[in-house]
Amino acid sequence: MNRSLLFVALALLLWGLGEGMFFNFIPIYLDQQFLLSKVEIGWVLGAFGFSMAVTHIPAGRLADRIGRRPLLIVAWVLGLVSALIMGLASALPLFLIGLFGYGLTAFVSSPLSSYVTAARGEWPVGTVLSLTTATFALGMVLGPVTGGWVGDHYGMQRSFLIAAAIFVVSNVFILLIEHQPIDRHDPGAPPPDLMSNQRFMVLMGVLAFAIFAMYLSQPLTPNFLTSVRGLSLSETGVIFTAGALGNTLMAMLFSRLPPRRGFLVAQALVILFAFLIWKGASLPIFMLGYFLLGGFRAGRPMVMAQARELVHDSQMGVTYGVMETISAVIFILTPPLAGILFERDAMLVYPLSIILIVISIAISYFFSPRKVSHA
Repeated sequence: MNRSLLFVALALLLWGLGEGMFFNFIPIYLDQQFLLSKVEIGWVLGAFGFSMAVTHIPAGRLADRIGRRPLLIVAWVLGLVSALIMGLASALPLFLIGLFGYGLTAFVSSPLSSYVTAARGEWPVGTVLSLTTATFALGMVLGPVTGGWVGDHYGMQRSFLIAAAIFVVSNVFILLIEHQPIDRHDPGAPPPDLMSNQRFMVLMGVLAFAIFAMYLSQPLTPNFLTSVRGLSLSETGVIFTAGALGNTLMAMLFSRLPPRRGFLVAQALVILFAFLIWKGASLPIFMLGYFLLGGFRAGRPMVMAQARELVHDSQMGVTYGVMETISAVIFILTPPLAGILFERDAMLVYPLSIILIVISIAISYFFSPRKVSHA
């Protein structure tokens, strides 16, 4: 394995551990610590999605022009500072500064994906992206159960501080990765602009609807489990850990599937998640639901692998940036809608999501690219 890929993997493993300690608990923390309503939580999560969205395309363009390593380092440092701010915040405004600062670190996705794609050697694109996802998710396996236990015994605020300490070590590993040469296209024969790339634009439409359909049932499920199903923080931590384990195993399994087929299977697994949360009544059933939700995260590299084969090497960063922006825009719009639906009927979002995903599977089957190389 490329030495830098090993350091990226170790950095992601630790980052997943730290993020897992607090990330899924944020809706609950906003409810219990700052007494926000479900609609208000939905708006906060939507604003968090906005903070994720605004930097993806600029970061992708910068990665193509100045290199990926500097952007990875900036994102890692910003994440550390943001977690520390959240851990020290006793008032909502300061906490939101840390939260939205953490959202900005999402710009790391496109340069990270570009970096590991360029460093993959002979590995297929889908494989290296899936294994990167799996490494991060593996770190998250221990994070939620640890964060839930810390929250029950010492308060959730302590989880942010412990996560920040873990992020320090993760930063050390990301500083050790090597610089990569910048890909250039032939000035006399530039590749087609992405907006003129019809197959790519169709795939982006497929992605947008699929992400919306799959994500709708997710933002307020932590609140559903605690306020409707009556679970403790420790119990929800166990559920989130099952989800992280599902993320890891699904990413590893999906790395061996053709990207187009893998994306279809990923959506089907999210249907099962929504159904089990909706109809389930016990901890093991909720754990199984979150385990199957691993299909949502595993589906991401499947689409990225399809898109990678439709663009030039010199467009790789901005391509991934466009895809991450689409996802982030969905993350802006969906949580407020989920909050409104929750206030009307806490159960409503799950059957609605199932219907939308069924439609999305049909759209994906008929409109995703059918002839994509896996090399």
